[in-house]
Amino acid sequence: MTAGASPGSDSLWNPNRQRSKNIQKLVVLITGAFAFVSVLTTFGIVGTLFFETYEFFREVPFTQFFTDTRWTPLFSSKQFGIIVLISATVLTSTIAILVALPLGLLSAIALSEYAKPNVRKVLKPVLEILAGIPSIVFGYFALLTVTPVLQTFVPGLQGFNALSAGLVLGISILPLVASLSEDAIFSVPRSLRDGSYALGATKRETIISVVLPAALSGIVASLILAVSRAIGETMIVTLAAGQNPTLGLNPLVPTMTMTAYMVQVSLGDTPVGSIAFKTLFAVGMTLFLMTLALNLFSFWFVRRFREKYE
Repeated sequence: MTAGASPGSDSLWNPNRQRSKNIQKLVVLITGAFAFVSVLTTFGIVGTLFFETYEFFREVPFTQFFTDTRWTPLFSSKQFGIIVLISATVLTSTIAILVALPLGLLSAIALSEYAKPNVRKVLKPVLEILAGIPSIVFGYFALLTVTPVLQTFVPGLQGFNALSAGLVLGISILPLVASLSEDAIFSVPRSLRDGSYALGATKRETIISVVLPAALSGIVASLILAVSRAIGETMIVTLAAGQNPTLGLNPLVPTMTMTAYMVQVSLGDTPVGSIAFKTLFAVGMTLFLMTLALNLFSFWFVRRFREKYE
C-alpha cells in the first residue's frame, strides 16, 4: 500500500463503485425499455386507427360522416351519420355523471371530513368493491332489475332504454369519483382547515370555501377519469340500452352507443376490408378523440385554476 493510502481510497472501493454504476445503468436501460414498449404500443394503436380511418374516408365523404342523421352501415341502404351514435353516448354518459358526481363527491366529503378513522377504514374499501364487479354483471342488473323497477312508475319506458343503462353506469363509475375525490380532499393540509376555523368559519363553510377549492384539481381529475370510463363502457350499454341507432335524447327508448356498435361489428359476421368493417375504426377514432379532448380540457382547467389561486 502506498503512502497516504487508506481503506477508503479509490484503489479499494472503486471496483464496487463501478459495479454499482453498471447496475444503475442496467436498471435505467430495463425500465426505459418497458417505457418505450408502452409508448410504442400507444403509437401503434393510434397509427392503426388513423390508417384504417383514412381508408374509410376515402370511400365516405367527411361531411356525410358528420351531417347524416341516420346510421345504417350494415343495411343495404348505407348511411354513416356518426352523430346518431354520439348522441346516444353523450346521453348515457350524462345520466351516469348526474348520478356519480353528487353521490361520489358527497361520499368523499363524508368519508374525509365527518367519518371517524375506524369507520373510514371500513366504508372506503366497501365502496371500492363496486369497482371490482364485472361490467357484464352491471349490464344484466340494469336489464333484469333496474328496468322492471323503473317501468312501474315511468310511463313509456321500453325494455331497452338509455335511462336504466345510464343509472347503472353511474353506479359503476361511482367508486372512481368517490375514492379519488376522497384522496384529494383528505390530502389537503390540516393547516388550511385550522386557519379557516381560527377565522371563525364553521365546518361546512371550511369544507365549501377552503377544502374543496384546494382539492379541486384532484376532484376534476377523478371526474374526467369517470367520464372517460363512462364514454368507453361497453357491456352495460350494450345489454341495457339496446342496439337501435336512433337520433335523439329520449332516455326512454332503445338506442345504440358507439361502443355498442363496435361490439356488433366485432361479432365476426362483417367481412374484413368491407366498408362496414372500416366503420369500426372510424368510430374508434372518434371515441379516441372525444376522450383525448376530455383529458386536454382537464389539464387546461386544472392549470388555469392553479394559476388563479397561486
